[in-house]
Amino acid sequence: MFLALCGSVLVSAVLALALQALLALASNAKRAMLGEPLLFSDLALIGAIFRHPQFYLSALKVWQKLAIGLVAAALLVALAWLFVPDPAVHLWGAGLALGSFAALAAILRLPSFRALAPEPDAVADVARHGLLPTLLLHWLRWRASADPAPCPAPKRLSAQADPDHPAPDLPAPEVIVAVQCESFADPAELFGDRAMALPGLAAARAQAWQWGDLQVSGFGAYTMRTEYAVLFGREEEALGFRRFDPFLTALGEASYALPQRLGPERWRSLFVHPHDMRFYGRDRILPAGGFAELVGEAHFDPPGPGEGRYVSDAAITRELLAQARCAQSASFLYAVTIENHGPWSSAKGNRAEHLVEGYRELVGKSDAMLSELTDGLAALERPAMLVFFGDHRPSIPGASEPGGPRHTPYVVLRFDASGQVVPGANSRRDITPAALHHAILEGALGREQDGART
Repeated sequence: MFLALCGSVLVSAVLALALQALLALASNAKRAMLGEPLLFSDLALIGAIFRHPQFYLSALKVWQKLAIGLVAAALLVALAWLFVPDPAVHLWGAGLALGSFAALAAILRLPSFRALAPEPDAVADVARHGLLPTLLLHWLRWRASADPAPCPAPKRLSAQADPDHPAPDLPAPEVIVAVQCESFADPAELFGDRAMALPGLAAARAQAWQWGDLQVSGFGAYTMRTEYAVLFGREEEALGFRRFDPFLTALGEASYALPQRLGPERWRSLFVHPHDMRFYGRDRILPAGGFAELVGEAHFDPPGPGEGRYVSDAAITRELLAQARCAQSASFLYAVTIENHGPWSSAKGNRAEHLVEGYRELVGKSDAMLSELTDGLAALERPAMLVFFGDHRPSIPGASEPGGPRHTPYVVLRFDASGQVVPGANSRRDITPAALHHAILEGALGREQDGART
């Protein structure tokens, strides 16, 4: 392909090797920070890299950014300087490219190659087959995956219909607030220092209807995996190769979304996220999933001096409570925060202990959000439910790195018509994000939560 473009054999060889070097550099940097190599689904986010570079370039060290810049500049200079205006050479390059693609297509149809990479294990497949073959194989498996059948409508079970699990004497909530909190994790558990315990999280756990560890699959990133699982309720085992970025195919799975399952005619559903709703295709996927309104970045004032780079958790808290207070019908409010997005920094420097200090400051604001939402929903004096959870753990070099546990905390609080917190069994249940979807759905339908069925 490069030979067809520039006509120079030498430049084409250098470009081909440089492209592989660039992919390897990106994959190694990603694996060191997030515990995963480069995935085929990451290539779908190339446009987002240019629209929101701060989310991605922060994963690279300074020397890596310089290396990428120098290589890109050298490639452009080489293309211009060594361009060979010989049509015959360009035609040879085009012929070689077409022949190579035809040979590859034929090889991939052989039974021995069709059997490669049957399961979505990126780390093992890169070690076994190499980076480029794994990208191609996983993409082919992803394309071949079948669409799921439409999701059946949920049914509310009465005590007579389900005698083993009678419905509790508790009205269904009129307001449900679910908060997917950016990089929210317990710093006392992350860093082994009890002095870092979050008071709001501890108080919420003590009052919770249900709480525990949320078994998220991503580390340091991949917000959309947790978001998809909670909103659509499908376990990663059922997704196959779609698990790497389930939002790529979520538009065809609208019937699984919580607002659709709750019933748009009965529940008013709002999605609150102070960011570009085109990210992950939310602007198309969420309305199809039943959200009546998307409250995006245009709704919030930009951060002021000293307020950080992102809209604060406090601003989202105010918006959620305002929406809950003015709700005239059953309302489902789902929010995705952004203030605690890395990289974390401190005025003292960028060593591990300084990054931990920066993270501790921001996660403390998320913890304050949990406390304020608890108090604010209680003040409504109407049946309500609060679901609060972290989307993934932070990746902090030298302090919180891939390879260990990945779970984040979650709490579910119920409020009665007088605003009192209903403790329920105050049971700890360690569940997946998809299971949290069903816990929310059952709570909305007034059904008793049951650990075995969840």
